[in-house]
Amino acid sequence: MDSETRYLLKLFVDDDSPRTAQAIANLRRICEDEFPGCYDVVVINVRSQPELAEETKILAAPTLIKERPLPVRRVVGDLSDKEKVLAGIGLRAG
Repeated sequence: MDSETRYLLKLFVDDDSPRTAQAIANLRRICEDEFPGCYDVVVINVRSQPELAEETKILAAPTLIKERPLPVRRVVGDLSDKEKVLAGIGLRAG
């Protein structure tokens, strides 16, 4: 992983539920462990911004989309399994 790489991660969630809070905490922990200071996380509530969910074809929440660096990758779930998340966004063999 290049030290100049900046990650753009979009996390689509469904309201302020315990599952949402857990997914956000899991994502922030993974980012700080794997690429501290080299990421931007955008949290999008599918209830308050349904047009973004539709445009991005979100079928379940939480869904994580890694937009940068390419290729775009997706992971669905609470992001509790760090290795599964890293494999899903293309940072580990899966």
